[in-house]
Amino acid sequence: MSTILDTFIAPPCHEEIAILYQDEHLVLINKPTGLLSLSGKNPQNFDSVHHRLVQIYPGCTLVHRLDFGTSGLMVIARNKAINAALCQQFSQRAVSKVYSALLCGHLKNDEGVIDAAIAKDPALFPLMSICAINGKPARSRYQVIERFHHRQQDGELLALTRVRLIPETGRTHQLRIHCQQLGHPILGCDLYGGRLLPGTERTSRLMLHASELHFRHPVSQEWMTPQNASPF
Repeated sequence: MSTILDTFIAPPCHEEIAILYQDEHLVLINKPTGLLSLSGKNPQNFDSVHHRLVQIYPGCTLVHRLDFGTSGLMVIARNKAINAALCQQFSQRAVSKVYSALLCGHLKNDEGVIDAAIAKDPALFPLMSICAINGKPARSRYQVIERFHHRQQDGELLALTRVRLIPETGRTHQLRIHCQQLGHPILGCDLYGGRLLPGTERTSRLMLHASELHFRHPVSQEWMTPQNASPF
């Protein structure tokens, strides 16, 4: 069995976490790109969403995570009971999430489904892989918002598609690897082909943003539907 060796050192993130909503039970935030959700095992990777928020909300815990490069909505539990109630909603797929993304190239269809099982492979860490035999079921939907060309500094035009991505399961790197499987990787994605096309290697960030989160407040039972517009 291969030993997973994580040599990643996160560069400093100077952006602040925006608090979008808070009550005595939970907090809704906008996570900046370039910030870990949870502090890493390497002591140099101490800065994270959890590290910052526990200073403000002692005892708070993460209910879910966003990848280092992904920005957007996260819900944070302020105690263990709320964490358990929210985690149950996530595990029962009672929570719906919507992401905004820029994909390389122009998608042919206006909407579609990517159904491709995803597996971990320690030999490829941190990459995940599509594997029908050993993978866990994974399903994502996409809807095209617009197709356009972005003029770069050298005058070249880069074909891009703005999409809404709706993951129906919650596998690691699901949207990133599913978009690669579609043949249109997320712009700026260093792991799954989003920096390979001419001009894309200079992209400033991963163009993936958690823009909507739908869940029930675990105490009031109110249907929460926060939205947070994409910064790109």
